[in-house]
Amino acid sequence: ILCPKNLVPMWEDYRDRYRLRARVLSISRVINELPNLRRFRLVIIDESHNLRNREGKRYRAIQEYIRENDSKCILLSATPYNKTYLDLSNQLRLFVEEDLDLGIRPERLLRAMGEREFIRRHQSSLKSLAAFEHSEYPDDWRDLMRLYLVRRTRSFIVDNYAETDPESGRKYLTYEDGEKSFFPDRIPKTVKFIIDESDEDDTYARLFGPPVVHAIDNLELPRYGLARKEYISSRPANPPTPQEARQLDDLSRGGKRLIGFSRVNLFKRLESDGHVFLQSVERHILRNHIFLHAIDNGLPLPIGSQISELLDTRLFDEDSDLDMENLFGEYDDDEETEDLTKPDVSTRTVQEFQKRAAEVYAQYQGAYRRRFKWLRSDLFTGSLADDLRKDASALLKILNDCGPWNPERDAKVDALFDLLTVKHPNEKILVFTQFADTVRYLEDQLKKRGVDKLRGVTGQSPDVTAVAWRFSPNSNEKGDLISRRDEIRVLISTDVLSEGQNLQDAAIIVNFDLPWAIIRLIQRAGRVDRIGQKSQDILCYSFLPADGVETIINLRSRVRQRLKQNAEVVGTDEAYFEDDQDDQAVLNLYNEMAGILDGDADNEVDLASHAYQIWKNAIDADPSLRKKIEALPDVVFSSRYHQPTDRRPDGVLVFLRTSDGNDALAYIDQEGKSITESQFEILSAAQCGPTTPAQPHQPQHHGLVQEGVKHIVQEEKRVGGQLGRPSGARFRAYDRLKSYADEIKGSMFDTDSLHKSIDEIYRYPLRQSAVDTLNRQLRSGIDDMALAGLVIALSQDDRLCVVAPEIEVQEP
Repeated sequence: ILCPKNLVPMWEDYRDRYRLRARVLSISRVINELPNLRRFRLVIIDESHNLRNREGKRYRAIQEYIRENDSKCILLSATPYNKTYLDLSNQLRLFVEEDLDLGIRPERLLRAMGEREFIRRHQSSLKSLAAFEHSEYPDDWRDLMRLYLVRRTRSFIVDNYAETDPESGRKYLTYEDGEKSFFPDRIPKTVKFIIDESDEDDTYARLFGPPVVHAIDNLELPRYGLARKEYISSRPANPPTPQEARQLDDLSRGGKRLIGFSRVNLFKRLESDGHVFLQSVERHILRNHIFLHAIDNGLPLPIGSQISELLDTRLFDEDSDLDMENLFGEYDDDEETEDLTKPDVSTRTVQEFQKRAAEVYAQYQGAYRRRFKWLRSDLFTGSLADDLRKDASALLKILNDCGPWNPERDAKVDALFDLLTVKHPNEKILVFTQFADTVRYLEDQLKKRGVDKLRGVTGQSPDVTAVAWRFSPNSNEKGDLISRRDEIRVLISTDVLSEGQNLQDAAIIVNFDLPWAIIRLIQRAGRVDRIGQKSQDILCYSFLPADGVETIINLRSRVRQRLKQNAEVVGTDEAYFEDDQDDQAVLNLYNEMAGILDGDADNEVDLASHAYQIWKNAIDADPSLRKKIEALPDVVFSSRYHQPTDRRPDGVLVFLRTSDGNDALAYIDQEGKSITESQFEILSAAQCGPTTPAQPHQPQHHGLVQEGVKHIVQEEKRVGGQLGRPSGARFRAYDRLKSYADEIKGSMFDTDSLHKSIDEIYRYPLRQSAVDTLNRQLRSGIDDMALAGLVIALSQDDRLCVVAPEIEVQEP
């Protein structure tokens, strides 16, 4: 079981509770541990959407393990894709070869482009995953994902499984023990805090003002763009070594995205809280001065991780300028340490930063040397130092203009304190923010104000699951282990808790800052809107300035504009926001519009569930249909009037169950040719109301049905066996024996038992003992004749394949 680090204890608890023979491994440890791990036949990957990037080392380690061990795979995700369907194919590629014959094609793409043009342009098999990756049509992806995906949305469950309470009108599910579980309503609420531009002491008013926004807008951010042409020296004292050349090349790959992410993060931290924004500004200045210290003294530059994941708040909740070794006084969960970045900005000077930078640089070169890559400073031009000084000066002006941060005048913290102690003094409350610094700041301030039974959680917390159990013992079945004294009432967390955990002892969510993607708010609500939630309403509070949403909207639109200009200059179209929506979503939140946090608007369920919904809606409307339809004979037909179109010409629709027990649909035109293989398209074409009159069937009706059956049977043969990976025992044995049978055709060795064995391998899965035997013999170099003899012997002893006898005799 592979999962994010914070979910390991939860999965270990499930493993022990249900007595699974399983190993739970954090995704962060797969590179080192998977290559040496023994074979597991099943791999479960939780929160699999974190593996959208197939270029990463972790992705490759998991992919290689699955393929080398021929493991079955289950991927779990509430958000399987983000902005692009490639997110889906990247997850499928973990266990599906890109050129594997899937038996289906991207029909909508091929209809739009034409087969010949597709082959000319893309040079890939029409029935492969690679072919689907060129399609942007939802129908094509529905057809592909019906082979792999079970997805039932909340609204689908409500519409098809839930009953309605006659008294309240609320929907509920009934458990096996008769208990009713009602579906709560998600109610958006706004927490407003005052920004008073007329008050000289209102730090928020100054921070959100034009000078600060303008300063961030115009930063050069040179540390994130070291590969810019104007920074790389064309005539260094000594040419770069091969290692230095590689490092410079690595910088050029990440630079454009990093600049964008860094700028966005400064604005996001500004929206989160004034205190953490000023912390980030101070760290940024300090890191610039560390670089300047190296340049001024002819020392090598310490290059940190140049990967955008460290700047993506979905994946990483620490400040991108915060080193993880407590160089900047990172808080520890169990003991207080000095926070060296605690803003005391009234006395900050360039000289102080220079002194501090020299001290930190010495630490970098000492105990933390291996944490960095080092590049000679003479490989860079004077423009780098100029831009570092310019940015440091602009940010220092922000610190000095805003003055020292006074937590006692923090309007947002005041509003949160009021919510926790006056509005909801006794209820459990879950507070979300994007940043670990905000968690630590809020935990510190609220404890000082007397809020007890409070705990903060970040991505660096040692045991997130243990904290989740203390906050929500009942939903995690830990009520007998956790005393009332140890329970947590207020839990403040980054999005480290927005995935995977059961937190439904609470029914109040607070979004202290607003992510740029509404889906993040929906995911957060999903932590408490789960089976076992007793409350009728889930309250979802979001913080927004009291004077309206214009401040936030203007801020974000300015960032978007800046990034658009940046894209035009540097030629990048990277998305800096995980799912940036228009300003309407923020307005809807501000106005507490019902339904905005419900999610599932698309109601995209898997095809089998969609077919079930059609059936259930029909028999609910007319219960007599169930008896009528189930009493129909196996071979039955009817005709109705159809207005032909280019996409849907006259013809027949054929449903049959194949000899292997698979359901299949075909759509055949008047010439007996297949119109489409899209099962979703054929199902939609079949739609008609119960009162639709029948028509006489066409003279060639049965002939066309026969062509449809032939087409399906041919497809079944072609796809049928699912031989698996080319490296697997089944594929290799079949491939070699098929070639051997062709070579000996007509000879005395060409026997019925050989062909029967080959057909078995094609049609049915191998027994595990046969897999082990064949793998052993194939590795030892067995020749074709001996392989044939081995397979025939295994078949005759019924030790080759798992054959279902009743399927053998069935006809379509």
